[in-house]
Amino acid sequence: MKRREFLRSMPAFATPFMLGGIPMTALSKSNLLTQMAAAATNDKVIVLIQLHGGNDGLNTLVPIEEYTTYYNMRQNIAIPDKGTRKFINLDSTLDKSKQVGLHPDMGGFKALYDQSKVAIVQNVAYQNLNMSHFRGRDIWHTGSDANEYLGSGWMGRYLDETFPGYPKAYPTAEQPDPLAIELGRDVSLAFHNGSIPMSISIDNPDQFFNLINEVKNSDLPPELKDTYYNFELDYISQMEQKSNQYAGRLKQVFDKGQNTASVVYPSKYPLNAPKGFLDNELAPQLRLIARLLSGGCKTKVFLARLTGFDNHDFQVEKTDTTLGAHAALLFHLSSAMKAFQDDLKGLGIDNRVLTATFSEFGRTPRSNESYGTDHGAAAPMFIFGSCVKPGIIGNSPELKNLDGGGNLRHQYDYRQVFTGMLKNWFEASDEVINNKVLFSEFNNSTMMLDVVTLCNSVGVDDFFNTRFKLFECFPNPVKSNAVIKYYINSDADVKLSLIDINGILVKQLVNTHQVAGEYQVQCNVDELKPGTYVYKIEAGLLRASKKMVVIK
Repeated sequence: MKRREFLRSMPAFATPFMLGGIPMTALSKSNLLTQMAAAATNDKVIVLIQLHGGNDGLNTLVPIEEYTTYYNMRQNIAIPDKGTRKFINLDSTLDKSKQVGLHPDMGGFKALYDQSKVAIVQNVAYQNLNMSHFRGRDIWHTGSDANEYLGSGWMGRYLDETFPGYPKAYPTAEQPDPLAIELGRDVSLAFHNGSIPMSISIDNPDQFFNLINEVKNSDLPPELKDTYYNFELDYISQMEQKSNQYAGRLKQVFDKGQNTASVVYPSKYPLNAPKGFLDNELAPQLRLIARLLSGGCKTKVFLARLTGFDNHDFQVEKTDTTLGAHAALLFHLSSAMKAFQDDLKGLGIDNRVLTATFSEFGRTPRSNESYGTDHGAAAPMFIFGSCVKPGIIGNSPELKNLDGGGNLRHQYDYRQVFTGMLKNWFEASDEVINNKVLFSEFNNSTMMLDVVTLCNSVGVDDFFNTRFKLFECFPNPVKSNAVIKYYINSDADVKLSLIDINGILVKQLVNTHQVAGEYQVQCNVDELKPGTYVYKIEAGLLRASKKMVVIK
C-alpha cells in the first residue's frame, strides 16, 4: 500500500484502530489521559466515562427535600414522586438535605449503591463555567481554569520523569501497552500531539495488523519531503510504527481475554425512546475494556463515551416525563455500569478498576417550552468500584439559591475530584502533584476530595450494615411474644423465618414484597418448646440471622 493511498484513506480528524468492533485510539505523551496514567505507581486502572453533551443532573438525582420547587421549575419534564414510575429513593438513611431520588430507569445504579460501589459528588463545576461544548470539554480534559488555554493534559507535566522517553522509547517489557486509550470515533484534544492524530482506523484487529505491516517509511511521497507537511508526515510515520507494535500486542490480549460468562451486557433500552437512543452505546465499550484487562492489558486509563445528552428539546416524551431520550441514556449508563462491575468481579479484577463519569456542564434548573433543558452549570459526578468511599459528598442543589444567570451554584471544583483520584488511587506522590499539576489551590490534600477507600474495608461493611440490618429481638429470652425489627434501604422480596437448631422451619413470619423502610414483626412462641431458635431474614442483598431463646 502506497503512502499517498494510506493518507487518502485516513479520516479527516481521527484515525483510531478497532478491536471487537470498537474504535480505539492510543495516545501520545501530551494528552490528558497519558499524563494521568504516568502518575500511577501501582497496577490500578481508571475508566473515565464522558457523558457527552451536558447531563441534566436534576432529573438524574431528584432533590427530594425541594421536590415542590423542583417540580414548579420544570413541570413539563419533572420526574413524578408517586405512581408506578416514580423516582427511586436512593438512601432514606441520609440527612434530608442529601436525600435524592434516582430516575426510575436507574435500577442498576441503585443496586450498585446498595453494594457500596457508588460515590456521588454533588454540584461539580468550576468558576466562571464555559457553556460551549467544545471549550467546556477542553477545560475538563486539560485541567485548566475557564480563562486558561492549555495544550496538554490535566494530570501534570511529569510524563518524561515517570516514563522517560515516552512515546518513542515504548513499548517496553514492563509497559507493553499504550498508557491510555480512548474508545469511540470522536477524538478529543487529549488525543492530539499538537494538531496531529496518531492512530489508524480499520474494521477489525486482523485487518489493522495486516494494514500497518504494508505501510513502509520508504513510501513517503517525494514531492512532500521538502514541504511544510514533512513534520506531519514524519509524525504520522512514527505513530504508524507505534501502532504496528501496539496492534499485535492488543490483538493478543484481546484474543486471550474473556468476559464473565454469566454477565449479560444490555444492548437495548426496553421502553419507548426516540430513534438513535435505543441502542446501548456504552455497554460494548465497557465489555471490551473488561476483556482487555482480563487478557493482561496494562493500559492505565481508558476514556469511554455515552453521547446524546444535549437535550434542548424532547428530553422527555410529552405524555410521560419518565420516558424519552434522557431516560434511555440513564438506563444505558446504569445498566451498562452494573454489568461492568459484575463482569470485573467475576474476572477477579474489580479491586483494580475505578470508574468516574463527567460531563462538560449540567443543564438549566428551569425547563424550556420544548420539553428540554438548556446549557447549565453544576452537575453530579459518579465514581464506581469496589474501592470507592460509598455515599454522597455534598448537599442536593439549592434550587432557591441560584446564581445570577439562573443556574445551579457549584459546590466542588472538578479538579478536587481528579486530584483525589490521582493521589489516593494512583498513589502519586505529593511532590509530583505539587510540582507538576497545574491545579493551583486544588493540588493539595486539604482541597482534594477523597472518593477512594481501602478495598473490602470495615468502612464499606459499615455502609451496608447501617442501611440493611436485622435487630436483636425484644425481649430475649422470650416467654410468650417477641418483637423482631429490621430495616431495608431498598424495595425487596422479604422472607423472615424462624427455624429450630436442626434447621427446620418453625414459623414463616414474613413472605412478601416490601418497600424500603423499618419494620417490626410480632412473634408468638406460646406453642414452641423451650430452647434456642434462629430467626433469619432474606431481603435483596441482606442475609442475616440471630438467636432467640424461648423459656417457659
